[in-house]
Amino acid sequence: MLVNILIYLLIFVVKVFEVTLATTRIVLITKGEKLKGAIIGFFEVIIWIILISTVLADVTSDPFKVLIYSLGFAVGNYVGTIFEQKLGFGTVRLETIVKEEDGIKLTKELRDNGFAVTVVLGEGMHYKRHVLIMHIKRKRTEKAIQLIRNLQPDVVITVNEVKPVYGGYGLFKK
Repeated sequence: MLVNILIYLLIFVVKVFEVTLATTRIVLITKGEKLKGAIIGFFEVIIWIILISTVLADVTSDPFKVLIYSLGFAVGNYVGTIFEQKLGFGTVRLETIVKEEDGIKLTKELRDNGFAVTVVLGEGMHYKRHVLIMHIKRKRTEKAIQLIRNLQPDVVITVNEVKPVYGGYGLFKK
């Protein structure tokens, strides 16, 4: 009985790890990091083959392995997305729309905190506006948003994922 519990636990943990690798691989590939994604994929498949052969061995006499495997897959998706968010691969485009007079102060603060900002003049329904555009590493998104909201709580902020950025302040990619 103890051996079965250990096997179930091992199947679960390894499946969570394997799906976490898969999530990371997919994100890397979609962000243009093909080589890193391919290397992770190599190890992911080795783990999958060993794991699936363990699950399928005598599956009719122990169908509980399939449930544990499936639970590991589900939890792995959840853990994988959290892990990927923590890694924060990639670049985002963060746009902030503020009143013109607020944009000058906000731009200065953002630049003083190491963010590159491009300012575009615009017109809202009632006021002149500044549209602040930043391409930043995804890891810094929350910091930028907190800084903006602390300085200017009534702003419009949009964040969009972007493919690799070439050039720019602090975002060099060869």
